[in-house]
This record gives sequence, C-alpha cells and structure tokens, in this order.
Amino acid sequence: MGGERIGVYGGTFDPLHIGHFRIAEALVEAFGFDRLFFVPASVPPHKRGVEISSPHHRYAMIALATQNSPRLFVSPIELEAPARPYTIETLARLEGRYPGADLFFVMGADSFAEVNIWRDYEQLLREYRIVVAMREGQEERTDLAAHLTPDLHAQVIDLRGQKRPREGDFGTPHIFLTDFVLEDVSATQIRKAVADRETIDHLVPRDVSSYIAKYRLYQ
Repeated sequence: MGGERIGVYGGTFDPLHIGHFRIAEALVEAFGFDRLFFVPASVPPHKRGVEISSPHHRYAMIALATQNSPRLFVSPIELEAPARPYTIETLARLEGRYPGADLFFVMGADSFAEVNIWRDYEQLLREYRIVVAMREGQEERTDLAAHLTPDLHAQVIDLRGQKRPREGDFGTPHIFLTDFVLEDVSATQIRKAVADRETIDHLVPRDVSSYIAKYRLYQ
C-alpha cells in the first residue's frame, strides 16, 4: 500500500439519499479511508437521454450533506472536465491530483451488474480497487460477478455478511462485494415522493430535504 487511502464514490446522486450517506460512512470505517469523495457525474455516458437534474444542484446537495463529516467530501472533478469523462479518465485525473494515494472506486451493485458495457471496463477492474455496495434484496448468496471474465472473477473478494476486509487484501487490485448497509431507498423513489407532495425527511439528509424544497426540485 502507498500513502493516503481514498474512496471515490461515483454516481448520479439525483439526489443524494440516506443510503448513499450511510454506505459512505460504513466504508470509511471498514476500509480505513482517510477520506471519501462523492463524485457526481455531469451526465453519465450510460444514462444519456435520461432527464437528470443540473449537476450544480446535485453537487450542492452533497456539499451540504457532508459539511459536518470530517472524512466525507464532494469532488467537482467530473463537472470541471472539458468533456463528459468516463470513469477510467476520472480516476486517472484523481491519481494525478493525489500522487501515491490508493484509490478505491465505489459503485452500487446495479452499476456493477452492467460494468461490462462501460468504457475500458477491464482496465478499470484490473488497475483499481473496486468496492461494490449492495442494496436491500441483493445480499443473497448469488454470483454477482458471473458476467466477468474468469481472470477478473478471480479478483473478487466476497465480504457479504458484513465481513471486514483484511489489510492483506489491499496490496493489489480486488473487487470487494460489500453489504455493510442495506437501505430500501432509491433516488427514483425520492423524486416521485416529491412530485406527489409526500415527505422525504426520512429518506435524505436534513439539509438535502431543505435544499430540494427551496429550489423546488423534482416538482
């Protein structure tokens, strides 16, 4: 292992909800991250054509939600990119900003299920440490890496059952399957609740709920 240990939690975060937040907190503890960056995508390449809120609103909501968490941050690195970057490009840029750091890319299980359609996905899985976060209903003992090539499948370390990784697992790139937090909540559910004028205070951090109401998002 090198120097700083950094989690990189990519996603749309439209909006950030308590599931995202609690997963980030749990991973910081379990993996010993010095810090974890939420990285909101400008427009995810695999979601083009889908209506997504302004990246500036999504960035602001994460900044508000993490303001009192000393090891949780939001990074504008994808929003600052001159073109819509792919994940492999974002991680390379972060390596340039944090030389010597060990990067762990965090993704949800739904994203992992379709990772083989991502740009340069084999390079991504071979060169970086990947942390897959299960959500409720995905914790059963199924082979979530069945879509990977045999050599990539061999990199999988199954931590389901809330097992913690061992220090020896960090020396080379692996794909960690985790289920530290299982929240039955989704951004789609939140957007629908707002549109239906239902409360979302139990689904998102307090500051996020206030921001959504102030700027009349999802209505």
